[in-house]
Amino acid sequence: MAPETVLIVDDEPVNVSVLTSVLRPHYDLRAATTGESALRIAASEPRPDLILLDVVMPGMDGFAVLRALREDPATAHVPVVFLTGMTDADDEERGLREGAADYVTKPIRPAVVLVRVKTQLEAKRARDLLRDENAVLEAEVRRRTADNDLAQAVAIRALAHLAEMRDTDTGEHIHRTQSFVRELALRLRHHPRFAAALDDRTIELITRSAPLHDIGKVGIPDRILLKPGPLDPDEWETMKTHAVLGADAIERAEDDVGVPVQFLALAREIARWHHERWDGRGYPDGLREDAIPIPARLMALADVFDALISPRVYKTVMSYDEARAIIVEGRGTHFDPDVVDAFVAGFEAFVAIAEGSRQAR
Repeated sequence: MAPETVLIVDDEPVNVSVLTSVLRPHYDLRAATTGESALRIAASEPRPDLILLDVVMPGMDGFAVLRALREDPATAHVPVVFLTGMTDADDEERGLREGAADYVTKPIRPAVVLVRVKTQLEAKRARDLLRDENAVLEAEVRRRTADNDLAQAVAIRALAHLAEMRDTDTGEHIHRTQSFVRELALRLRHHPRFAAALDDRTIELITRSAPLHDIGKVGIPDRILLKPGPLDPDEWETMKTHAVLGADAIERAEDDVGVPVQFLALAREIARWHHERWDGRGYPDGLREDAIPIPARLMALADVFDALISPRVYKTVMSYDEARAIIVEGRGTHFDPDVVDAFVAGFEAFVAIAEGSRQAR
């Protein structure tokens, strides 16, 4: 192992000479006679592993040098041992409080200097090792988190594509509603009613979970799901079961995992309750107002808006303005009033999302 580097900072050449003779056999040495030159040397290669710093120097004293060292990320962790002829306890306390690792008093005693330097360098090696190990652990945690996130995203997409294969209208609908939900969540995250529930991580998980909102359609018979026209009352009752079918399937996945998975819990809420209405006249459970989970309230608006502006074999496409008017009409009856207000305030962004989807086809 290469010898460690010690920087000696003292305006008295005699002190520099004495310290050099004591430390040269054990360490690589650099020297400075002013605070300014000490900072330049400390910031250049090879960086010192330890600094012996005189307290009383003309111009920039040791306390000022120490503060500058601590403010620079490149030198903030270098241990500094003060060299001083002062024996005032207040000065010693001040130096330790400002970040000095230790004190060596003058006149210099070689044995004491060697022990103090060795002790501080051993402590630094231990800190550096711990810092490196922590960095490796943090990198591994980030890697595993990224792998888990990717696995979740792939699983969600795979399940969502099952619904796409059953329903040709579903593919772009999934992408657009996912973007609509994210846009709504971002616009509501600072709203007093939503701020506690819509932190950045939850918004990401809601967005990730949104494609599963219609996963229950895989359980709807083709004669109903693919019917080229309006459904009769019995068929409509069957179609409505997709909300419960989807939620139940996700719940079984949660049971199989055996531990709570937040994105699955959110996906289950969205799948089961995105057809609930603010006034309690939705399905499958007739929930009303704040009893409807926030992710489901966001998806309720996103789902209806996309249905209105999308072509179907049994209806014509509505203009964006016509669709907005219907959403506004549903404020306080079909939809949470504040969610509608966020939609109206960001209407141009929602149109841009829809247009982007159409151009990508």
